[in-house]
Amino acid sequence: MNPETFSGDTVIDAVSAVFMVVGALMSLGAAIGLLRFPDLMSRMHAATKPQVLGLFLLLCAVGLQLRTWWVWPVLIVAWIFQLLTVPVSAHMVGRAGYRTRHLHRELLSADELEAVVQQAAGASGFPDDSDGQTGRRR
Repeated sequence: MNPETFSGDTVIDAVSAVFMVVGALMSLGAAIGLLRFPDLMSRMHAATKPQVLGLFLLLCAVGLQLRTWWVWPVLIVAWIFQLLTVPVSAHMVGRAGYRTRHLHRELLSADELEAVVQQAAGASGFPDDSDGQTGRRR
């Protein structure tokens, strides 16, 4: 390799290319996990963790390629917004899946939501239909 062609721009391009490929692979892994994992809880894991890291790497690649300082605060805000919203959305999807019985109860190691759901069902006047069955409601 010729030392004259090896410059800072080449290093930045190589690092951003690696970040972009790895970020895209992480996002692809998240998408495949959403399609292939067997239950709601596993799919929630696939939708949250690799997606956040994949987005981080893609945003870093964009920041490196643009080579301007003003874009970094915008990218950091976008990533922080992702960090704040992904756990909340996963929590809400998990609660909705629990209430609609879209999970396998036998796979839960601790069921901390059962008492809250039964208390809410009792307070609302609706009969509690939790009979321990697993599977999806039809």
